[in-house]
Amino acid sequence: MIEKVIIMGAAGRDFHNFNVYFKGNPRYRVIAFTAAQIPDIEGRTYPSELAGEGYPDGIPIHPEMDLARLIRNHRVDLVAFSYSDVPHVQVMHKAAIVMAQGADFILIGATYTMLKSRKPVVSVCAVRTGCGKSQTTRKVCAILKQRGWQVVAVRHPMPYGDLRKQVIQRFSSYGDFKTHQCTLEEREEYEPLVDQGITVYAGVDYGKILEAAEEEADIIVWDGGNNDTPFYRPDVHIVLLDPHRVGHELLYYPGETNLLMADIAIINKVDTADPQNVARSRENIRSHAPDAQIVLAESPIRVSRPDRIKGKRVLVVEDGPTLTHGEMPYGAGIIAARTYHAAQIVDPRPCAVGSLKKTFKAYPGTGPALPAMGYSPEQIRDLEQTIDRVECDLVLFSTPIQLKRILKINKPSIRVRYAYKDHGAPLLEDVLLEKLKGRMP
Repeated sequence: MIEKVIIMGAAGRDFHNFNVYFKGNPRYRVIAFTAAQIPDIEGRTYPSELAGEGYPDGIPIHPEMDLARLIRNHRVDLVAFSYSDVPHVQVMHKAAIVMAQGADFILIGATYTMLKSRKPVVSVCAVRTGCGKSQTTRKVCAILKQRGWQVVAVRHPMPYGDLRKQVIQRFSSYGDFKTHQCTLEEREEYEPLVDQGITVYAGVDYGKILEAAEEEADIIVWDGGNNDTPFYRPDVHIVLLDPHRVGHELLYYPGETNLLMADIAIINKVDTADPQNVARSRENIRSHAPDAQIVLAESPIRVSRPDRIKGKRVLVVEDGPTLTHGEMPYGAGIIAARTYHAAQIVDPRPCAVGSLKKTFKAYPGTGPALPAMGYSPEQIRDLEQTIDRVECDLVLFSTPIQLKRILKINKPSIRVRYAYKDHGAPLLEDVLLEKLKGRMP
């Protein structure tokens, strides 16, 4: 008997789980994806060219709010939960909805969907969104590149456009961002690595992506998204924790899984966190992942002209996913505003327009920072208009890329950057190279 399946996702892990677990399996027929977390990703179709035999019309993608109705109408047998950064209790609420409609609910084990590379793989993942993966990935790439190895980064998927054109994406220049019509969120992840001279792959089919990356890499760095587990089986698995959200490492799916699998556990942001929370994070690692090597790290902020902040009314624009489903009320921009004595951090919520108004409603804990949402041209326009409506003296952009190159605004601005920094011994470089001994060709 063929089981009818729905895959719950957010345009990333769901497609990967389909490709490696369900596609071509005669036991299953996937009748739909549901979409959550990312604005405007539902209403599309996973195309027949990618879905393969048995799916001549592709697979429809519905809003997650339609889940119960879809299970009833299609008499679905099985629902596979396939997205990340979700509280454990919320996962079980989803399971209750599914089971109440008469279907089974599964979480596919991380190792079932990890592809094996013929090249060494270092993965950089986290227990929550916004722990500092991106800067750590850049640090890891720099360490490996300094050893003379050819490094290629493969980024967790963000295929929000035409999936047919996003099967394999390769980024090594700014022109590639235009070619692939990258969203703001994509550019924030890819651009800093390209600036570093690192080629980045992403897309939809991570089997084909792996084959392409292996052709030009001595070593592959998996650059994780949210708190998802890696798509490739790592030789060294690095996992970041955020002491500003101490305890979350045990409360979110699949972040806790990442922690339990960690070879290296990095407690980041210790320069701005409460020392007691750093100690609690360390204790949680020792209790739940005793084999992981613990490294302490800082996330120092850099501002080119900090004197411009003092006494000013500032609008802070922070990384979007960190503030929204990452549930961080602030980031490096707020810290910079406070450190350099801004007169006021202006609340953008009364001035929000369009999709940003919806974002603040969906994530009421966000503020007084403005999340840099840019999943579509419409969202970028909403971001520009919101900034223009805020009465302030200065805009602090605290995002991984220079937003002034993309946004057209009517206010002076400066950029707040942040980077990885070791907080004393043991150093990440020493621990990583020790773990890689005997694994490099």
